[in-house]
Amino acid sequence: MKFGFDIDDTLINLREHAFNLYKQKLNKQLSRDDFLAIKRVEIHEPFGLSDEQGKEMWNSSLEEIYFTDCPAFPGAIETLLELDHQGHDIYYITARPKEHGERTKDWMKEQGFPIQDDHFYYGMKDEEKVHIIQDLDLDFYVDDKPSVLRTLSNTSVNLVVKDQSYNEEVKVARIVDWVDFMTVMNNE
Repeated sequence: MKFGFDIDDTLINLREHAFNLYKQKLNKQLSRDDFLAIKRVEIHEPFGLSDEQGKEMWNSSLEEIYFTDCPAFPGAIETLLELDHQGHDIYYITARPKEHGERTKDWMKEQGFPIQDDHFYYGMKDEEKVHIIQDLDLDFYVDDKPSVLRTLSNTSVNLVVKDQSYNEEVKVARIVDWVDFMTVMNNE
């Protein structure tokens, strides 16, 4: 089978990693509960930043956010290694900017994700992912963003959402923990 995966907030805990970096940079004492209460993808509101300031903070921190010690979600690497071991095709489809694409691929390899260079797509907008996913004729695709999953709702791919505080309304198969992925996949 062919499996497609978003990276940020699907395989790796990028938003919480960035939230913790913001806390240090802005010297704010916020809790994990403050993070979990955020009901949108953007993380700047608990820091008292406007949307414009939040975008500026994110963009000026990308290097640190993307390429430091952002953790994979527990079980994510092991799940993909198992899929690879079983002989499935694994594709990574991320909207990370082109200028970060090759470094992201190398960083993911260093973390232990099974990556074939020609199975790694980056540099598109979220709404453009649908074209790659359809062209690849994926059997399963996993993402965290409601807007991306909506663009795929009329396709034949089996959709799975990685549970986040901002995607609770998405009504497709859901994984909270990566250890549940094989069970969800076998039930689809």
